[in-house]
Amino acid sequence: MTKLSAEAYAIVEGRHSDPFHYLGLHTEGGKTVVRAFLPEASNVEAIGEHGEAAALARIHDAGLFAGALPNGSRRYQLRARFGDTVVDLDDPYRFPPVLSDFDLYLLGEGTHQRIYDKLGAHPMTLDGVEGVAFVVLAPNARRVSVVGDFNFWDARRHPMRVRGVGYWELFVPHATPGDHYKFDIIGPQGQHLPLKADPLAFSTEMRPNTASIVFDETKLPHPRPAPAGVNALSAPMSIYEVHLGSWRRKANNEWLTYRELAEQLPSYARDLGFTHVEFLPVNEHPFDGSWGYQPTGLYAPTSRFGTPADFAALVDACHREGLGVLLDWVPGHFPDDPHGLANFDGTALYEHANPLQGRHLDWGTLIYNYGRTEVVNFLVSNALFWLERYAIDGLRVDAVASMLYLDYSRPPGGWIPNKYGGRENLEAIDFLRRFNTEVFARFPQATTAAEESTAWPQVSRPVEYGGLGFGYKWNMGWMHDTLNYVSKDPIHRKHHHGDILFGLHYAFSENFILPLSHDEVVHGKRSILGRMPGDDWQRFANLRTYYSFMFGHPGKKLMFMGCEFGQEREWSHDRSLDWYLLEKKQHAGIQSLIRDLNRLYRALPALHELDCDQAGFEWIVTDDANRNVFAWIRKGNDARARCLVIINFSPNVYYNYRVRVPFTGKWHEVLNSDSAHYGGSNVGNVGEVQALDGLVPELSLTIPPLAAIFLVPES
Repeated sequence: MTKLSAEAYAIVEGRHSDPFHYLGLHTEGGKTVVRAFLPEASNVEAIGEHGEAAALARIHDAGLFAGALPNGSRRYQLRARFGDTVVDLDDPYRFPPVLSDFDLYLLGEGTHQRIYDKLGAHPMTLDGVEGVAFVVLAPNARRVSVVGDFNFWDARRHPMRVRGVGYWELFVPHATPGDHYKFDIIGPQGQHLPLKADPLAFSTEMRPNTASIVFDETKLPHPRPAPAGVNALSAPMSIYEVHLGSWRRKANNEWLTYRELAEQLPSYARDLGFTHVEFLPVNEHPFDGSWGYQPTGLYAPTSRFGTPADFAALVDACHREGLGVLLDWVPGHFPDDPHGLANFDGTALYEHANPLQGRHLDWGTLIYNYGRTEVVNFLVSNALFWLERYAIDGLRVDAVASMLYLDYSRPPGGWIPNKYGGRENLEAIDFLRRFNTEVFARFPQATTAAEESTAWPQVSRPVEYGGLGFGYKWNMGWMHDTLNYVSKDPIHRKHHHGDILFGLHYAFSENFILPLSHDEVVHGKRSILGRMPGDDWQRFANLRTYYSFMFGHPGKKLMFMGCEFGQEREWSHDRSLDWYLLEKKQHAGIQSLIRDLNRLYRALPALHELDCDQAGFEWIVTDDANRNVFAWIRKGNDARARCLVIINFSPNVYYNYRVRVPFTGKWHEVLNSDSAHYGGSNVGNVGEVQALDGLVPELSLTIPPLAAIFLVPES
């Protein structure tokens, strides 16, 4: 056996950083030589283009072979004997690069909008051979190997080549869709890292297993589009927020699959009149109790409920029912599970190295480094991926406030100021603006929504005017103030009258969504029904009034699953909603009210056309704190598109209550939350009332107890 070079030992020991420099076909001293590393092989031959065979010498007992190609062939296969088995193999080290020079340029610049077409695992045919191209970013690694079902999870067999600014790639012949794989990485200090899942895996194993799965995402069935204009500011937007694992379960408490959900959820949401469904994060995540908010696989729908194709079928079913589909998206932080993004190449690649910037104290998670080109490219491309591959109609961005502020939930001295000495995270701001700019440029019919709980200005205003560029912002202040009000006993509400009025001071400063989300029905807060004071009759009447108030209030609507029928218990991700409650009239009445409120909201332009415009709202009664009554006019673009909304948050009936209106003639009572149909006492105005003539037209109304009435002028 000849004396071997240091390169040869690096190959045998699985630490070579540039295997193509040694393995494969080379011309040395005017002669061609091919080298192959095939552990456990007893002998190997090189097979030339015309079938000629030439034996390769075994130059190391670990399975390193070398020799000349027959007749100067440039293309070859390997024929190897493993025990009694002889197999023909394609040498991965004879294939050209996967990434083009232009790809490398865009990746280096951070402007590659479709990194999902290049990074990850992509089945393809290269030089006439079927296999899978693997590409991963690990700029500080000494060596990266892809391991999986195709190579016995042996890191010595498929070390990758590095290109550009740290993108490692390798085409593995005859690897196939369905193969499980990970990346085996040696860090910059020579440390051997835990096996890493692919950051761009399109499919993954079911927890607690963590391998990535080769999946050809280009062959995903493309869902049909949602109805045109479904996200427009002038359109009705009523969102049903859903946690897929607990909406409904089978008899043995098993999850419904994506396809079983597709058979039930879209038709249910559509029957109740919702315009959208919003899924809590569907990205792969290791811990059920995170509800998906600690994702490790941003490009993979969770395997809990099926395959990527199954998830596409769910989106398609929603679109078939006329529903827009929104995804909860988490670009703010990620968990530190060893198989995930944390310390990915032996350094803080995706996160900040300094824990004062890189770790969330509240959630024990890591914060993305938005100042790093590759990280921003990874996140922006991920947003575009869901919109393109799965025809998603919008992204709700989680925890935006935690991204905007460097001192978010940090003690004095526990954070690092920006270059100007301020608390604003300038890199995160730039990222959010770029994200919104690219989403709306590529997908103008889509939208984005920010969960942003502070008074940061212009969240939903265009980037070119200094805004963050979101389509909508969740109105957390409205949610907090109004829930505080309705949780009070009616006798005390006059002292909290401003909780209802205050929101209208800023209601048109952003394009708001009014959220009654999952966060309001967990962690001891009780369900929405559970917050209502009084006996059972009052509690349900209060809930009907509050929901009616929400639908009459300016802003788009969002309601978490179970709220629509008065879920009594707090939500738990480990069990189904309490669907049996619908056997009770009071709960069925709440559901009927939601159906009718959605119908009215969609049917009346006055209730949605100017949701986000001051011109669409006019106060009528603001000062009746002693009787807990509020009234306003909602307006549409047409002069006759008007709706009078009157809310009585007291348990008293008020007769001959005078309310000014813009038109004389008949006004029809189009909804009364005190209707017996919903479980109320059936007090009202017998369907219509005539405006009284005078200097200003007035209605003399009977206002039912703990109820809302909606009236529209006769056309």
